[in-house]
Amino acid sequence: MKRYLGLLCMAAGLGLMTADAAPAADTIDAHVKAAQDAAGTDFSGTLARLCIQPAGGSDAMASARSAAAAAGAPAKPQPPRAIPDRSTWFAEPQKIYDNLYWVGTKVHSSWVLKTSAGLIVIDTLYNYAAEPEIVDGIKKLGLNPADIKYVIVSHGHGDHDEGAKLLQDRFGAHVVMGAPDWDSIIKSNNMPGGVPKKDIVATDGQKLTLGDTTVTIITTPGHTPGTLSLIFPVKDHGKTLIAAYVGGTAFNFPRDPAHFDTYISSSEKFAKATKAAGATVFLTNHSEFDSAYIKGRSVASLKPGEAGPFEVGSAVIQHYFTVTGECAKAAKMRLKGV
Repeated sequence: MKRYLGLLCMAAGLGLMTADAAPAADTIDAHVKAAQDAAGTDFSGTLARLCIQPAGGSDAMASARSAAAAAGAPAKPQPPRAIPDRSTWFAEPQKIYDNLYWVGTKVHSSWVLKTSAGLIVIDTLYNYAAEPEIVDGIKKLGLNPADIKYVIVSHGHGDHDEGAKLLQDRFGAHVVMGAPDWDSIIKSNNMPGGVPKKDIVATDGQKLTLGDTTVTIITTPGHTPGTLSLIFPVKDHGKTLIAAYVGGTAFNFPRDPAHFDTYISSSEKFAKATKAAGATVFLTNHSEFDSAYIKGRSVASLKPGEAGPFEVGSAVIQHYFTVTGECAKAAKMRLKGV
């Protein structure tokens, strides 16, 4: 572990950016080195989470729920979750682009995409944060939460799906989720805030159009069996940019070669899709991976004509997928004790 920590610190300090270079050898060290070269200073959080991560994953409760659903059994009832002190998670909403708003916490992200026919909410936070961050945040931004038409849930973990029922019940929003994750949350029936009524089951390549905006859904199983990633346009002072939204990153799945192969395949799949779409804006649902909380607070101070902090360019987006893929290959090899 000390060895990998040393490599991580060296990479962050040098800011290496040779993401497309193939590993010199098929070894754990070679894959970690390829990942850290790709990460540079852009994705140090992703590198730390994936290449240096506890064996049980990043969210034990989410992993247990996913494993139980895969086995066809309901998850064991969890004790009531203590709501963290508000000062540790609450954040003010931010306008990011002409038609894109961030309404997340200091840790997890929820996004609002404004169209000519209403709003699309992407991910819904923990139940305790949905009302103050999403509903109240939308109002603070001068929008109307009653205009929410669709809610896209990237995957069925509590930090992203627990607010879905609130938005569905209160505003009549359609909830979109991948089939395996719909099955998971329905079988578990163990969500704070309640399980949303099964609605739209996403398919690979599906085009979700609302007014003048179309969101392309790409199924990227790995983080969960039903993880969804997205490609959609945003407007920067009238200029159209293409955003890539990664729906799931950490290794919250049973640790076996087959699950890592699925994760690696999805990483490569979405990398190709984002490149083909010409995506230059990078977004995720955790500030750990895209620094959304910090970046969002800097948007208001941009000078006229200055590119926003989320517009990282196509090459940097590809670096991200090098990090995820190479770390997954290293983790898979560790299973074999190589």
